[in-house]
Amino acid sequence: MLTAAARTARPAARLLARRGLSSSAVVREEAASAAGTVGAVPVQKPVGGFRGGILGFLLGFSAATSLGVYYLQQDTKIAQGLLLASVDELSQGTERITSHLDRLQTVEKDLAALRAQSAASGDVAKVRGEMKKVYDGLHLELLDLRAHVWGVEQDLQKVAKTEHIRI
Repeated sequence: MLTAAARTARPAARLLARRGLSSSAVVREEAASAAGTVGAVPVQKPVGGFRGGILGFLLGFSAATSLGVYYLQQDTKIAQGLLLASVDELSQGTERITSHLDRLQTVEKDLAALRAQSAASGDVAKVRGEMKKVYDGLHLELLDLRAHVWGVEQDLQKVAKTEHIRI
């Protein structure tokens, strides 16, 4: 960067470098000194590298931060949607498992009721033995009854042969 003195020296140097219309040295010096005082260049304060660097850093940092927040929000929305979908899937699976468990419990209750009502093999063998005894007893009574009827028929035939019954 140029200093203020260097800036004012430039136009004067330009005027000196140009050849004037006068040929004498005194006139040239007066023209050069008049050219130097004619218009003073206003002094500008430099912006400065430090202030510009901080401003650029803050601007870049805020732009990068806002962009990062935007992408973070987008990723969060996607992740939240996936999480909600998996939670819904999990709840549906849980409902299916719960319904299966309820059906299993009802089947177990029915099975326990059937076990309580059903007869064990020992009970069946016991009832079978009793039925066999009853059947054998009835068969013996039937045989006794047949023998008795046969005896009555024999007696009746004897009586009928010997004595004629008149009716």
